[in-house]
Amino acid sequence: MPTFKQHIQFISSKPYSKWYVIRYNNHKVGSVYLTKRNEIGISISDEKRYSYFRKDILKLLISLNPREEYFVNINPMNKKLINLYKKNGFKLIQYTYALEKNHDRDYINKKF
Repeated sequence: MPTFKQHIQFISSKPYSKWYVIRYNNHKVGSVYLTKRNEIGISISDEKRYSYFRKDILKLLISLNPREEYFVNINPMNKKLINLYKKNGFKLIQYTYALEKNHDRDYINKKF
């Protein structure tokens, strides 16, 4: 977890093309951003209470920031979120895999 100072430095580097705070009844309940590569991120503080806003937030972000295409990264186990994006026109284009740090030391230490 970054420190507050590190977070401020990150935000100051302007990594997003747009970044909005989500408010409901004068309470901050989350944020939504669009990166310079058209990646969408929606963070909601209390998912159980406010998750039903996600669809409206997505539609509003897209309407305010028209682009040729948008991307979103979703955990493949999160079926509810996958269905939300599918219902809103998103299509699966790739799965991403990572090599764990201690996967196979012989392979990693092999000289080429």
